[in-house]
Amino acid sequence: MTRGTRLTRIAGALLFMAGFGIFMGIITAEALYPGEYTTGGSMISDLGGTEPPDSIVLQPSAAIFDTTMIVIGVLVLAAAACLYVARRRPSLVIPMALLGIGAVGVGVFPGDTGAVHQLFAQLAFISGGVAAILTCRSVTGPFLYVTVALGAITLVNLGAYIIFGDGWFVAGLGLGGLERWIAYPVIFWLIGLGGHLMAADGQSSTVTVRR
Repeated sequence: MTRGTRLTRIAGALLFMAGFGIFMGIITAEALYPGEYTTGGSMISDLGGTEPPDSIVLQPSAAIFDTTMIVIGVLVLAAAACLYVARRRPSLVIPMALLGIGAVGVGVFPGDTGAVHQLFAQLAFISGGVAAILTCRSVTGPFLYVTVALGAITLVNLGAYIIFGDGWFVAGLGLGGLERWIAYPVIFWLIGLGGHLMAADGQSSTVTVRR
């Protein structure tokens, strides 16, 4: 096994754990949330703290969510570093690293911090969607189309809500439902890409090196 293949597989494992970890972390924080919390009416980030001016921070959900986001961000950043060394693909690594930074920022600056939290959340959403789409340049097979679809779902829903607001039909699910249509495709991309990279065979058939 070459060094590049080994690092690619490590990156895959890190990304898979990141996607799995954030999904289970959200579920755990939701299950333990001591107040009223609904999928449609509550934002994901409300688990860490609701938006000001009347912010509410409830434990243990806030600690679980914030810690999860920080750990996930570090895992994604580590995966990006491994992929850069292994494959030298800035078009994939840069947006992936920005996703990791956004995730860390969301954990360090919860929803009750206001604008700075929104900045990091938007960074995570946009960079995650872009990274998913650009992954098509680095993979082959059916996953090529899957990753483009996942990135497009995220960016289309985010952009459409910015433009049309509540007039966007997905907004009918509530802000919490809409946010999940933006965030969850990125999570599924992390899991899918992680599995794809862990299967790298070192012959450039699973992960290409096109520039």
